[in-house]
Amino acid sequence: MRSTGDLELVHVSKRYDDAVAVNNISHVFSEGSYVCLLGPSGCGKSTTLRIIAGHESLSDGSVVLDGHDISGLPPARRGTAMMFQNYALFPHLSVRDNVAFSLRMKGVDKAERHRAADEMLELVQMTQFAARLPAQLSGGQQQRVALARALVTKPRVLLLDEPLSALDPFLRIRVRAELRRLQRDLGITFIHVTHGQDEALALADELVVMNNAVIEQAGPAREVWNAPRTEFVARFMGGHNVLTLDSGKVAVRADQVRLGDDGLSATVTAVEYQGATVALTSVTDAGEDVLALVPEAAFFQSPRSPGDAVRLAWDTGRQHRLSA
Repeated sequence: MRSTGDLELVHVSKRYDDAVAVNNISHVFSEGSYVCLLGPSGCGKSTTLRIIAGHESLSDGSVVLDGHDISGLPPARRGTAMMFQNYALFPHLSVRDNVAFSLRMKGVDKAERHRAADEMLELVQMTQFAARLPAQLSGGQQQRVALARALVTKPRVLLLDEPLSALDPFLRIRVRAELRRLQRDLGITFIHVTHGQDEALALADELVVMNNAVIEQAGPAREVWNAPRTEFVARFMGGHNVLTLDSGKVAVRADQVRLGDDGLSATVTAVEYQGATVALTSVTDAGEDVLALVPEAAFFQSPRSPGDAVRLAWDTGRQHRLSA
């Protein structure tokens, strides 16, 4: 059953002269969910986010929030807020004044906007930095300030455009956990653009995978990972082999492929030790590459080297047919 607080894209398109950035996409983002828009560079995901925010005009279609068409409204009146990739903090304003800036533009008095800003800084655990300037903060701290600034207007939907791309890998994992906690605590819809599959799987209730200006597949994160519908999704999500069997394409997860005495004959091309698993790449007689993630103990009971002939097998119930 559709909630009144859902955000809906209805036949949304965006064209720049002859180039199509977003091509007739329709999707419902459930109220209170964490959704990741995922796909390669240039697939249309950031344009889609900017269309929702009102920073990009539509060529066709409409954006509906809470049952109301918001397509013609300016960004500040949509009930959405956007956190930009570069954070876009004002260098001459303190952290508190950066967070309070949008309220100042709305004419909220100083005491009230500072109270609201302090509430948001407490939420993102940045209270002790309220008087500092952005240049006195680390990248991770600047990211939290940008988050607080986006949340201070109490949006229905928070839009995040690759918010973790500027962070180092260790900090990225920590901030991911903070984003998930915030989303659960606030109960609002987060729509997060990324091209990182691990980031999307770690965060999202729902994945929306885009390619060539359209949605290739959308659904719960586990469903998209375990059962990609198209060859593009299988390859882009990683961890899957795409093979041609019985004149059709099938996807088989790399961790389901085992080495045995029967199965598909292949020749080992690379072996990479990865700790808990060993990544063994081979090429079949038909010339298709297959990755097998073999448990470390099992591999070293019978180690293989590049050039060795192997047999690859998996439970047929674990393979599934792909659409064109």
